Amino acid sequence: MAKTQLLMPAMGESIFECTVLNWLIEEGSTVAVDDMILEVATDKIDTEIGATHAGTILKFLVNVGDIVPIGSPICEIEIDGDFVEESPEIAALAEELNKDIVEIKESYTSNGVKDSDRFYSPLVLNIAKEEGISTKELNKIKGTGLEGRVTKNDMLQYVKGGKQFKLKQPSFESGKDTIVEMDRMRQMISHRMIDSRRISAHVTSFIETDMTSLVTWRLRNKDEFFNNTNARLTFTPLLIEAVVTAIKKFPGINVQVDGINIIQKGAINIGLAVALPDGNLIVPVIHNADQLNLKNLAIKCDDLAKRARNNKLKPEELKGGTYTISNIGTFGNIAGTPIIMQPQVAVIAFGAIVKKPAVVETELGDMIAIRQKMIISHSYDHRVIDGSLGGLFVKEVSDNLEKFDLNRKF
Repeated sequence: MAKTQLLMPAMGESIFECTVLNWLIEEGSTVAVDDMILEVATDKIDTEIGATHAGTILKFLVNVGDIVPIGSPICEIEIDGDFVEESPEIAALAEELNKDIVEIKESYTSNGVKDSDRFYSPLVLNIAKEEGISTKELNKIKGTGLEGRVTKNDMLQYVKGGKQFKLKQPSFESGKDTIVEMDRMRQMISHRMIDSRRISAHVTSFIETDMTSLVTWRLRNKDEFFNNTNARLTFTPLLIEAVVTAIKKFPGINVQVDGINIIQKGAINIGLAVALPDGNLIVPVIHNADQLNLKNLAIKCDDLAKRARNNKLKPEELKGGTYTISNIGTFGNIAGTPIIMQPQVAVIAFGAIVKKPAVVETELGDMIAIRQKMIISHSYDHRVIDGSLGGLFVKEVSDNLEKFDLNRKF
């Protein structure tokens, strides 16, 4: 028999630490691989952690309420086989993350919203800080979570019903400057975006697409689809299908860069940018999207979007993306220049679908008709993707959408 340590696993992009909510087992318990042993909270999701080894849990190394860096030991376990040492890479990662966490915690405490005898997750503290809710006021909010814990939804309901909502950005007052401190999530996003612009040579190509056939088909089928599947048929799965088909034709888009090496990814995992009710953004991943038909893509998109907005995503659903899409049309935007999510090399944004007069070729000659038009913007890393590939790819996506078969079945 040998002893080793179970480590806090990676929880997705931009997550460096977790808060321990509850141990699901006791010291001395025997566990199998993937048995759920620990419940944790992050700024994005609450989730359960599974055991990576089978054996007997000897000792907890973290307690309820502790903030634990990704890669840090959480418990000791006795297993069959030789002793397994912590790798130097994991140790270095934990040390680096600890430095980042110290800086982030300083920004937390400077706001004056501090923990008390009652446990609050980092996400709840973020909302309290943004809304100006004092510790005394926070302690009075009734929690509906585990053991009376205050959840994100509890906070949002409190803000909506019991307090006047405060905008994240201050209202304009002539002649007066206002300082607004970034919350923790905004600091993370800021660092990630700056790093991406520094790492990748961003270039953006645009194309206007005629979506008339696709819009017509969706209107004809969305009610029947909902009745059959209990899932909404939005434009998102249709857009993903067009992107996946284009990736199959131009696999050079589905790569990553590692030093001087280009890694051709063996799976097509589509990241889907979802706006959350609190204004933050999360990117769940549809793994092996090329293996799903349109019906299953639609069901998957609807499920991920619902669970993302209700903080029910699993850690593995936030990892492993190879290409990302953003549907900025939902905000009424006609076009944008998206920033690449590292270590990917491209991202595509779909603008709002707008009715426009357009020249249409017919057997009787050119005519002016009202068509449903959309602008697609494709940002790519010019280090490894030349303008020809970047342009041909977005043209292929556009062609896939314009040639949509009105008679197809979902």
